[in-house]
Amino acid sequence: GEVASAGGRRRRGQLPRVWLVGLLAPVLFVAACDRGSTASESELLVSAAASLTDAFAEIEAAFESANPGVDVVLNLGGSSVLREQILEGAPADVFASADIANMDLVVAADGAEISQVFATNELQIAVPLDNPGAVAGLADFGDEELLIGLCAPGVPCGDFAEEVLERAGVTASVDTYEPSVRALLTKIESGDLDAGVVYVTDGAASEAVTGVEIPASVNVTAAYPIAATSGGSNADGAGAFVAFVLSADGQEILARHGFGAP
Repeated sequence: GEVASAGGRRRRGQLPRVWLVGLLAPVLFVAACDRGSTASESELLVSAAASLTDAFAEIEAAFESANPGVDVVLNLGGSSVLREQILEGAPADVFASADIANMDLVVAADGAEISQVFATNELQIAVPLDNPGAVAGLADFGDEELLIGLCAPGVPCGDFAEEVLERAGVTASVDTYEPSVRALLTKIESGDLDAGVVYVTDGAASEAVTGVEIPASVNVTAAYPIAATSGGSNADGAGAFVAFVLSADGQEILARHGFGAP
């Protein structure tokens, strides 16, 4: 995404205060393992929220094992970016969002069939392993001496974080807004940030961050919907993939990665 500077001061020689101007940032495309192309191979394009990266990689492998000849291709990114891609005609057979709002916009535009919630998630604070900023809770997000990151507005993890901070009565001093939760997590892992708000599942998936709990009284529960898209080229595969995610096998994989039941 195009990033413009919105302030000149730097702290500890690291990040300037920045604002994400456009949400149509480059999206990480993760292709399924190349098992060799055959005449009977059927490609299935799945656009999924970045927070589903690890769980859907395992679901991809399990689905392909159960459906020989199907090649799942994961397109992972911020849900709002994926929504715009789908509405602008980018190829996709399945859409899995980290919030209902972005899914509803796609459904309302006849871009997807009726969706079903398949998982839930909650938020937590993530800090580098050594917690250099000594971050203990949400109140520290108002400290201008700390380097703080959030997901961009419009991206579910960003909107949820703003809701949590508002509930906690904290005005955050934010240094960077990232296009997806995995982009934010990467900057926390590298130590470029002292803290950020990510999903519990993302914190659990990283060995380079420590999670700081957000009190249940101000936390939010994110509901993840999934649907076959209306303009996809593999309707049968899309229906089967959605059914697999909702099945006991799919739910077991999601639970193992820390997601809650729908």
